[in-house]
Amino acid sequence: MNDDNFYSIDRLIEFGMSTAVAQQMVQSMNKAISTMQIPGDFSYINSTKQTFYFAIIDGLQMGPFSEQEISRLISEKKIMKETYIWKPGLVKWQIAEQLPEILKLVALNPPPFDINK
Repeated sequence: MNDDNFYSIDRLIEFGMSTAVAQQMVQSMNKAISTMQIPGDFSYINSTKQTFYFAIIDGLQMGPFSEQEISRLISEKKIMKETYIWKPGLVKWQIAEQLPEILKLVALNPPPFDINK
């Protein structure tokens, strides 16, 4: 058998081992990426942890609130665009209209229904 032939047993073993090493490298990189932390964000890239928010409502600091609770407070008009919101990772309190994730919740809330219109 010719050792220079691609189909020789040595080349097939070499190819199989290279494929196995490549698969291990991919698995290792995927694991490293899934646990990677973003500096200053204190969360993982593929994190499924829920973010909690604090809000200043009626002059009092309240929370923590989940996204669902924030959405409910928006629909009840207790949180408006001028309301100060804070979440882990923020340096200081920000008004609601400056936080994209809060604006998303506002957009997902239906407008008030007026039966007279």
